[in-house]
Amino acid sequence: MVLRQRKNLPAAGLSAMLRDVTPIMRPATIAVLGASATRITQGNQVIGNLQGAGFKGRIIPVHTTATEINGLPVAACIAALPPGVDTAVVAIPASGVAAALRALEAAGVRSAVVFSNGFSPEQERDFRSVSDRSMMAIHGPNCMGLIDLYENMPLYPATRSAKLRPGNVAVIAQSGSAAISLINSASFGMSTIVTMGSEFQVTAPDYMRFFASDPRTSVIGVVLESIQRPDEFADAVRTVFAASKSLAVLKVGRSDVGNRAVQAHTGAMISRAEAYDRFFAGLSVPVARDYDELIATLECFSATDRLPRGSRLGIVGISGGETALACDVATDLGLTPTNFSRQTRAAIIAALPGAAGSNPLDLGATVNHTPDQDRAAIAAILDDPGVDTLVFIQDMQASLTDAMRTNYTPHMIEYGLHAGRTEKPVVMLSPSAENTHPTIHAMMDGVPVLRGLRAGMIALRNLGTLGVARRASAPPATHRPHPDCTTLRAAIMGHRGALPASLTRRLLMAYDIPFVASADAPDDASAVTEADRIGYPVVLKIASPDIAHRSDVGGVALGIAGPDALRAAMARMTAQVRNALPAARLTAFELQAQLIGQIEAMAGFVAAPPFGTLLTIGTGGTMVELQADRSLELCPFTPARAGEMIGETRLGALLGGYRNLVPATDIGPLARLASNLSRLAADLGDLLGECDINPVLVAPGSGEVHVVDALIIAVP
Repeated sequence: MVLRQRKNLPAAGLSAMLRDVTPIMRPATIAVLGASATRITQGNQVIGNLQGAGFKGRIIPVHTTATEINGLPVAACIAALPPGVDTAVVAIPASGVAAALRALEAAGVRSAVVFSNGFSPEQERDFRSVSDRSMMAIHGPNCMGLIDLYENMPLYPATRSAKLRPGNVAVIAQSGSAAISLINSASFGMSTIVTMGSEFQVTAPDYMRFFASDPRTSVIGVVLESIQRPDEFADAVRTVFAASKSLAVLKVGRSDVGNRAVQAHTGAMISRAEAYDRFFAGLSVPVARDYDELIATLECFSATDRLPRGSRLGIVGISGGETALACDVATDLGLTPTNFSRQTRAAIIAALPGAAGSNPLDLGATVNHTPDQDRAAIAAILDDPGVDTLVFIQDMQASLTDAMRTNYTPHMIEYGLHAGRTEKPVVMLSPSAENTHPTIHAMMDGVPVLRGLRAGMIALRNLGTLGVARRASAPPATHRPHPDCTTLRAAIMGHRGALPASLTRRLLMAYDIPFVASADAPDDASAVTEADRIGYPVVLKIASPDIAHRSDVGGVALGIAGPDALRAAMARMTAQVRNALPAARLTAFELQAQLIGQIEAMAGFVAAPPFGTLLTIGTGGTMVELQADRSLELCPFTPARAGEMIGETRLGALLGGYRNLVPATDIGPLARLASNLSRLAADLGDLLGECDINPVLVAPGSGEVHVVDALIIAVP
């Protein structure tokens, strides 16, 4: 068995190893624990499925009293198994699983697939203790096993669907019911279906690596509930793409269930699911949000190996209404119905009198148009350099009458022929999600036949994402911690909750994040002294470890012009805050230079396990949550990526220059601030649960930045 150290886990324990699942996927001998001679159990169902599928290897039931099960001779105990058993099916009560696994390893069995569920906490700890130390590859528990359609090998404890047929798509699902839904709904053939269950040891990336080298698999679909080790998953993704295989992921469980205790605006603005979104985006992984989108994506990937160079679509159909709706859906999803060139428009009009020559092309606008006329117009569209993908919108539901299907057939055959005349992707899209007529797929060799406008357009967008992934060659950048990282971590240790203002400023300044001129003052006299040094007008803020958002309780005063106004503001602020929060500890006042005429931005991060930290940047100010103008990225990232993030926000549009109100402003300083904050988060994020820097003041024109207020929350 090939074992390699998992990158982001300590060296202790075999659970930190990458597992070779070949003994599970290509077994010559299978032992079955949990079959009965007197009743039908999961073990019996597995044996029956193997026999019914024509499995060519050896099957050995294990039973203490029976001599024969399903017509097969029985091993009286695990110790009585012959040498060379590749995998063992474990379908016994949870209480006996850990002991059985120990015995299987002692007998030299190379792997195990555990169907058992219902583990108590003690039983789960015992199971994990075994799997952490075992040299066996252990799959499960709480799974439905796997089905290999080429090896006639269903390690599967239920009745198999009649829809299953061999193909080039492998499905890995942590949920057994998800796998069943895909099997029953998909029109493509499959090489293997793997249900992962609870993943106590072997995980989805172990199978992704296997399928990357499997010659019968060219497309991998993964249904995920969680990712345990992001570095390992990322390595598996890169292995798949390096092998020129296709991959699509559906992440379920996106909503945050339950209330998270957050103190910073950033924590309230960011969903944990968005960390998954950014993780997948960073790897250029095509994603789906539901089964329909995943099925359409896998159908598209399985039917064509052509990848678009961009997102520009040429759309053709026989209905003006359907093609117009297709353009609407495409635009909503970030795809671009392109503008045809002058030459293309002229060729369309010459071929199809009555046609407008624009995108989308409504073939039905030309009365009694022939396939020859259609061919000339469509060829012109394919030749247009501004078209990356050609999309045919065509009714092809299973409910079509014979007359309708006969009427559509010449056009569909013509559509299919175009795939052989170009290197661009050619896709046919049914406008509704109803099952397509079974005869249509046979006509469309090399042309994906997709159901539903939205799901189909998602598949096309994912085809473009796959093209980006295949073209990517740069390895991930290596992050180097700050030279003083150890000292800064020591300064944070022992703190819990909001860090003191002095420590917050120290951390930010260490990462070259500029604070506006500031000072702390415990009393009136020192406040006046510091204000004279900073220069009026000043901003006055209360300092308290118990107050996260000071403006909410009257703890911020602006435009203080002199010593008398400062003393009055301090007295007034103390009274207001004590009235609002009588128990709050008021330790000092904070004074800052007041900058006039600045643009307000914000940046912040939140812990996002298991991915580290997730940073947001966008429009700042007191209504930051209401405006919700932000872009997100996992930490750390470069200033160039920070610039892209700013460009994705309304803040970026404002900084680009807005009428005569805001001049075009250099975003470089703000991008560097965000990148530096991402480095801080990468170095210290395990100690800091949340961070708000709001507002960050940006000088119009020059883009010079200053931090006015920062809240950093330490966690135990």
